[in-house]
Amino acid sequence: MRYTVFGATGGTGQQLVRQALDAGHEVTAVVRNPDRLPEREHERLTVAVVADVTDAAALRPVVAGRDAVLSGLGAPNNKAAGIASAGARAILEALDAEGVRRYVAVSAAPVGPLPEGEGLLYRAVVWPLVGRVFKDVYADLGVMEREIRASATDWTLVRPPRLTDGPRTGAYRTTIGGAVPRGHEVSRADLAHAILTAVDDPQTVRQVIGVAN
Repeated sequence: MRYTVFGATGGTGQQLVRQALDAGHEVTAVVRNPDRLPEREHERLTVAVVADVTDAAALRPVVAGRDAVLSGLGAPNNKAAGIASAGARAILEALDAEGVRRYVAVSAAPVGPLPEGEGLLYRAVVWPLVGRVFKDVYADLGVMEREIRASATDWTLVRPPRLTDGPRTGAYRTTIGGAVPRGHEVSRADLAHAILTAVDDPQTVRQVIGVAN
């Protein structure tokens, strides 16, 4: 497969690049600073330095001819909110122009409703608190989701809970349609594995997928 990965120097993006290369795929990593990409010398990796991921014209060459485009774009805090939706608009425009259909993007569990079966503490305290602390981040991801859902791509939206730097275990759960009940964290390594697994799974096309350990 030939993948393009946006947000390739982020925690999830680095895992996507590493695991895709390990599986034998060809990867184009879209970055601002190539020095932050550990695998930058890999023979099957093309590093595309793009200063502005909201410029659709600049993105067309990096998505042309790809089997799938994977996006880990997102803001770490409210101050940086806006990049997920703005980046998605540009990516979607570039995909449409180049005829690329498969698109998998990382969102977040709090963008959707609280899954059934959660305990009282989580429902009454943790979930509302997280929603307030990162309200602008989640609002932007919500806009991103609406843009992607309205597109003609074969999209998948992946909603993880709190991300950790734990190892890839393969012992994660997935649900179609929303967040994983009582799934409160997932390692970035397992999230990346779930994303790569979803790429060629027809059941995930035009679906929201929850992932959690």
